[in-house]
Amino acid sequence: MDLTEAPRRPRTESIVPMINVVFLLLIFFLMTSHLAQPDPFEVIPPDAAIEADPGAGPVLHINAEGRIYFDGIEGDGALARLAAVSAGNQIPQLRADARLEAKALARILRRLTAAGLSQAELVVRQP
Repeated sequence: MDLTEAPRRPRTESIVPMINVVFLLLIFFLMTSHLAQPDPFEVIPPDAAIEADPGAGPVLHINAEGRIYFDGIEGDGALARLAAVSAGNQIPQLRADARLEAKALARILRRLTAAGLSQAELVVRQP
């Protein structure tokens, strides 16, 4: 009868520290990332020859039917919210659909002026 102690197998590396690091990296990237809200509706900007990129200001979305959307609000409330946000000298951007009639855009611009905005940039795309 053999009463000697059985030879021990070498201990394997633990995978727990690597899992901890992966989860810490995942939490870090989730906390530091900026998730952009999707556009409220599809907007196809008009074509134009542009020389400079627009600044990073608040964006007012206008679809082909003239629906206005800003920061989760539609209609006149969106214009009031845009005027409040743009009071800090930020020039708002208008993402208007290329199929929007010029008369409708002119009416919206008059409403923006009545809300207290004096400047706006129309977002276009290169052809």
